[in-house]
Amino acid sequence: MSKSVVALIRTKPETVFEDIARACDLGGAREALPAQADVILKDNITWHLPFLSANTTPWQLEGVVRWLQQQGRSQIAVHNDTVVTDPIEGLANLKLQPIYSAYGIEQFFVNDPASVSWSTWRPQTPTPWLDKVYPEGTSFPDMFHGKSVFHLPTVKTHIYTTTTGAIKNSFGGLLNTRRHYCHTWIHGVLADLVAVQRELHSGMFAIADGTLAGNGPGPRTMIPVQKDLFIASSDPVAMDAVAARLMGFEPEKIDYLRECGERGLGKVAAEDIELVGDDVPFGWGFDVGDNLASRFGDVLWFGALQRLQNLFFRTPLVRLFITGSHVYHDEWWWKRHGQKRMAKVAETTPWGQLFADYRPSAPEQDEA
Repeated sequence: MSKSVVALIRTKPETVFEDIARACDLGGAREALPAQADVILKDNITWHLPFLSANTTPWQLEGVVRWLQQQGRSQIAVHNDTVVTDPIEGLANLKLQPIYSAYGIEQFFVNDPASVSWSTWRPQTPTPWLDKVYPEGTSFPDMFHGKSVFHLPTVKTHIYTTTTGAIKNSFGGLLNTRRHYCHTWIHGVLADLVAVQRELHSGMFAIADGTLAGNGPGPRTMIPVQKDLFIASSDPVAMDAVAARLMGFEPEKIDYLRECGERGLGKVAAEDIELVGDDVPFGWGFDVGDNLASRFGDVLWFGALQRLQNLFFRTPLVRLFITGSHVYHDEWWWKRHGQKRMAKVAETTPWGQLFADYRPSAPEQDEA
């Protein structure tokens, strides 16, 4: 039985583009992404505020764009919103939009009917959890069929799934604005989405940014930790399993990874994964913990009030939770903690300093 290859690449701002290219090469991106297929860039805008470790970084995006251009691959970008995240604001605050503009990459917003159409589609592989959530059938973006996908997550924790990476990054792009219906069964749904992508796309690859990894009640209210690392693989399950081990978790005890492994959707066991690239210490001692959002969510999605979730989340009452999330995350936590943490990152890490002055490289200068 062949092993899945996962590349671990140490990096620094001075060599970040070269390091991303090395991660793509060693991780098998050239072989995983058919030359004739367009490549969908799926960035990870977890939060529209400029909080590093939670979102795709500009150097991560630009490094991948440059590598794909060097390979002669045609690229498009897709973005999704959530009930609590504005992608247009995020693209500006995270300094991603100037990169898409500088390299002339066409962008699509999957939740905008004028930009992307959706149709019901059922893969040959069973998707029991999606069928449970959406008994009427699951719709997917029409434009995704036959294209490759390149996921751009970060290395971070998550209050509901312990870790989040390449697998969770598909959640926003593949499911519509009703995806919050899935939270009670989130682990099974994520496994189903891996199965969907294996048939929907012509190829998959992912590179996770661990330059600043997120520790704590993610995917937003975290402490950024400098790790100077990229993780890359054509097997998103294996990549997420390696990321989990790096952070100090046992992937076999994380339900979405365990189910992916049991269903043959990717490799999880350490003996089934070949690590290439640089030596990186494992066991960072990360811990998820709780925040106000997770305490409410645990009760509503998994606890005593689970049977009432249709009332809370499938009626206009959901607006109360949307407003509550905005007040807690954007108004209270960001102003009380987030801005201070970003100020510390800017003062004490080279990545914070790089972000502060980040400008995309001019493609015409690269060709000169």
